[in-house]
Amino acid sequence: MTDGSLRFGIVGCGSIGPTHAGAIKQLAGMQIVACADPVADRARALADKFGIPKVYASDAELLADADVDVVCLCTPSGMHADGAVAALRAGKHVIVEKPMEVSLAACDRMIAAVDETGKKLTVISQHRFDAASQLAKKKLADGELGKVILATADVKWWRTQAYYDSGDWRGTWAMDGGGALMNQGVHTVDLLQWLAGDVRSVNAQIRTSAHERIEVEDIAVATLAFANGAVGTFVASTAAYPALPVKVDIFGTNGGMSIEGDVLQLLAIKGQETLRGTGASAHALAVAGGGTASVKDEAATRSAAADPGAVWGDAHREQIRDFITAIREDRQPLIDARAARKPVEIILAIYESARTGKTVQLG
Repeated sequence: MTDGSLRFGIVGCGSIGPTHAGAIKQLAGMQIVACADPVADRARALADKFGIPKVYASDAELLADADVDVVCLCTPSGMHADGAVAALRAGKHVIVEKPMEVSLAACDRMIAAVDETGKKLTVISQHRFDAASQLAKKKLADGELGKVILATADVKWWRTQAYYDSGDWRGTWAMDGGGALMNQGVHTVDLLQWLAGDVRSVNAQIRTSAHERIEVEDIAVATLAFANGAVGTFVASTAAYPALPVKVDIFGTNGGMSIEGDVLQLLAIKGQETLRGTGASAHALAVAGGGTASVKDEAATRSAAADPGAVWGDAHREQIRDFITAIREDRQPLIDARAARKPVEIILAIYESARTGKTVQLG
C-alpha cells in the first residue's frame, strides 16, 4: 500500500465478482490488480471488462502475489472460511461476500484467524449503508421511536428453476448453506437485528414448495423474540412470483418507520409531521448527507428481487469505502467478523426450530 491506495484481488469471478469490481472502480486511488477463478473464461471475462492485469487459475496463486493488499472472496458460501483463513494468514485484508459462512464453527475459524493475524475482515451486508437504514438506526439510537416493541421483515422474492440449476452448489446445504433465508434473506436478517436488537429466541417453519432438485427451502416463516422485549416476524421466499421489494417495519412506543425497497416510505413520530413516500425518502437522504449512501428506486428493486443478475453496487461501494477507512485508521469496520456472525446464528436457529418443531434460544 502506497499513498493511501490499496490493491485488490478478486477470488471468484462469477455472478457477484463484477459487483465488487465495479464498486472498487468507483473509489478514487483503488486498484484491482488480480483476479482468480478455476474457470479460465470466467476469469478472463472479468479481467477484460475491468482492465485487471493479472489472471490466476487458483486463489493460492493470487494469495502468493505480494501486490495484493485486499482480497474479495466471491466464492460459494461454504468455501468462505477456507478462503478467508488462507488470505488472512497470507497477510491480506479480506472482504467476504454474504453470508459469512454456512456454520458457526466455520465463522469462528474466521474470527480466530482475524484475531491471530491482526488483519481486517468484513462481510458484505451493504444495506446497512443505505440512507434509509442509516436514518432508521439514528432515530432508534436517539430514542425518538421510544422502546422498540414490534419489528418485521419480508423478503418475498422469486427465483426460477434455471437459477438453481445454473450451479451444482446452488440449493445445497453444504455449499449454499440454505435457501431463501441463508442466500437471499441474510442481508435483511442482519438489517433487522441491527435495527431492532439482538434476537433471543425463534420459532419457525420452512418449506420447499415451488422448486425441484434443491435440498433447501424456498419459503421460511419465523417468529422472533428480541432481548429488549420486542417481538417480530421474518418471512423469506424465492417462490413469491412475481416478487416484491424487501420490506422492514420497526415500531416503538412513540412511533414507527417503514423501509420498502431500500427506500424510507414512512416515518411517524408522535407529535411530529408524518412523512410518507417521497417526503420520507427525502428526509432519509438529508440525514444521510445528500445521498452518499444507496437509495434505489422501486423499479430497480423489483428487478433485483426477481433477477439475481440485476445488481447495483452503490451500497457495496459504501461498505468497501468504510472498510478502506477502517484499514487506514486501524479501527474495526462497521461490519466486522463478530457482527457478521450474528445473522448466521439467527438463520441457523431458524433452521433448527423448523427441523425440531421447537422454540430455539440464542446466545
